[in-house]
Amino acid sequence: AACWKLPLAHPSNPIFVAAASWVHPSIQVSTALQQNHSLLYPTTKKKTMMKVADWIISLCLLTSGVSSFTAPGRTSHRAWSTPSTLRRHMAEGDPTGASPPGPPYAGPAVKPILDSITSPEDMNRLNLDELKQLAYELRWETLEAVSKTGGHLSSSLGVNELTVALHYVFDMPEDDIIWDVSHQCYPHKILTGRRFKMAGLRQSGGISGFCKRKESEYDSFGAGHSSTSISAAQGMSIAKSMLKKRKNNCIAVIGDGAITGGMAYEAMNSAGYLKNRMIVILNDNGQVSLPTGTPSAGGVVPASQLSTYTSNLLVSKPFQDIRSFAKSFNKLLPEDIQTVNKRIDEYARGIVSGGTLFEELGFYYVGPVDGHDLDNLVPILEKLRDSPSNKPVLLHLKTVKGHGYPPAEQASDKMHGVAKFNLGTGVQLKGKPAAGPSLTSVFANALIDAATEDRRVVGITAAMPGGTGMDIFGRRFPKRTFDVGIAEQHAVTMGAGMACEGLKPFVAIYSTFMQRGYDQVIHDVAIQNLPVRMVLDRAGLVGNDGPTHHGVYDLSYMGCIPNLIIMAPSDEIELKNMIMTQAAYDDGPTVCRYPRGTGYGPDVLQNLFGYKLEDGQLPAKGEVIPMGKGRIIRRPGAARGKSREDRVAILTIGTRLHEALVAAQQVEEGDPTLGVTVADARFMKPLDVDLVRELADEHSVLITVEEGSIGGFGDHVLHFLTLDGLMDDGDLKFRPMVIPDAYFETGTQHEQYELAGLNAEHIRGTILRLTKRKKAPKLEDVEVER
Repeated sequence: AACWKLPLAHPSNPIFVAAASWVHPSIQVSTALQQNHSLLYPTTKKKTMMKVADWIISLCLLTSGVSSFTAPGRTSHRAWSTPSTLRRHMAEGDPTGASPPGPPYAGPAVKPILDSITSPEDMNRLNLDELKQLAYELRWETLEAVSKTGGHLSSSLGVNELTVALHYVFDMPEDDIIWDVSHQCYPHKILTGRRFKMAGLRQSGGISGFCKRKESEYDSFGAGHSSTSISAAQGMSIAKSMLKKRKNNCIAVIGDGAITGGMAYEAMNSAGYLKNRMIVILNDNGQVSLPTGTPSAGGVVPASQLSTYTSNLLVSKPFQDIRSFAKSFNKLLPEDIQTVNKRIDEYARGIVSGGTLFEELGFYYVGPVDGHDLDNLVPILEKLRDSPSNKPVLLHLKTVKGHGYPPAEQASDKMHGVAKFNLGTGVQLKGKPAAGPSLTSVFANALIDAATEDRRVVGITAAMPGGTGMDIFGRRFPKRTFDVGIAEQHAVTMGAGMACEGLKPFVAIYSTFMQRGYDQVIHDVAIQNLPVRMVLDRAGLVGNDGPTHHGVYDLSYMGCIPNLIIMAPSDEIELKNMIMTQAAYDDGPTVCRYPRGTGYGPDVLQNLFGYKLEDGQLPAKGEVIPMGKGRIIRRPGAARGKSREDRVAILTIGTRLHEALVAAQQVEEGDPTLGVTVADARFMKPLDVDLVRELADEHSVLITVEEGSIGGFGDHVLHFLTLDGLMDDGDLKFRPMVIPDAYFETGTQHEQYELAGLNAEHIRGTILRLTKRKKAPKLEDVEVER
């Protein structure tokens, strides 16, 4: 027998390849390696032969997915186990620990270490090599789960090793780990008893894509929006201290995108001042916006000067290991020398980094550290855990978003949010093509049309260029596109400042995120009556992201503000028209809200909505519509609704118009006497009072339908009806159909609107009950699902 003078766990070593191909036929041995006889180095030493045998056995173990076993007949307790270096090479794909080879990409057939973990407590028995194997298995478990459900992928892959280290070092749920935004929490969920619930991730009746306190005791704090973790961790730390709890470990994990939010700095300023014991882990992956790199006025770099600052820290002299060594050496010296060395150390750090912003805020700065290196992460976290100091610490980690999965690492958006995808290739599995374009792209292209006609038009986004369509606008007008990072308050007031000087700013922000800029809408925009154009994407129920992302409150919280004009398009043509209307209006602030989803396409628009399209094509550009004027879309069929008692009016705002038209058809098909009118209000403010009067005068039933909560459009209509005396005679029945006063968990948009009672069948049922064609149940008999 013979072996080679190379590390056995090396893919260029013939015995490595030959042994691998012997125990696993799918591994091919190249002819070149087979013929590379110059590497031969014969030996007959018994120890060497035993080593070869052990390596081959280890290869067998790896390829069968088993980490160790005791051979039959062995009397000793020694068991064969997979050497860590070989395990890493097989797991990671090459000796450098880089991404696995492919495509196609595939994970391990079995996951023995992960199989043994039912809670973080089970990790205590693992050694460092086993933790690395666990991290490998966990990464592929996450990939496999998300490939079947869709969700936030690359954020979870980027904190995979950090998640393992945190749960190994800290003792949850007694210790608190707060994930900022928490879209990166999938590995955390898998390790905390929810592995076999991942098939229902972001599905109706399944688990959330974010942390939720009611879902698990290991979810210390719920999230979905950014920049909240440090505040929560500080509050928990104060409470643990005041209540004299045995341990006080509160860890906030925040990304370099979320830390651009002003609330993060408010919390750091407070924690440094109050000297609360806590650890803030800055997960620095250079991905501030979604996607990062969109052309804008700041170029294609991350939309954050802080990101530039932390990048400079990362490329400066790597002092962390030197400091760790000096610290260990320092403990051996007398106390007076320790003091001198401490001063020298602080001075040296100042020279290296120029002092850090975080230290100026009162934090002890540690880093930068490789966030994928468990050899360093684990002992550093253990030292921080065991430190008696009450000074807050910031641990700066450098990570790669999508780490370990090449399709994610190489994608422009890093596969941040994905649909179901082919695990072997990373190609996302799209559903059948939509009949119409995405509403986000309709908005972006309409804004391009407006900007082409008027050089004063500019766009502002708060770190969401992809979600809001500002990436499309930015490619056409990069110098007129402004990404301010996760800073909605700043975005609104910056827009106000632009309006003061004559620009026409369009501030494009998700409806749910505009909640964060509410005071600025009132104080900086509306009171001064500045023509800031606010465009709220993701209005209404949004589907799988759940309650933290639903845009159901904007009609209520915007509707009570004087000077605002509020409009909502019913379809893609109306969205184009409303963007052009906003661009043309200079007398005050405007709001246009529209939902997540796609347009209906020409066929539906012509056959259901009654559009007369030239050559069956959507109009190329939008047109300005009369401010505050609605429209009647459908009138009753011939010979229907001869008496007022048999006439019903549905007044909608937004895209529930489609469901109202379907319901009207169904009602008339089922009852030859009923006549149903359907109108599109278009505007909530100013309300088209002439249209409301007409509908109230000519119909015995008036129903409003909206994709918003209590206190929105229906309440504005009811307020007018009562003040105008249109309900004084008691001959008008009015019903507002709104999002119920409840939180709607994950599911598809259709499922959520079904639960909310706002689909066509629910509108039809409301009409039949109010016209006494169907008996209405008593409210106390109705079971409301929450």
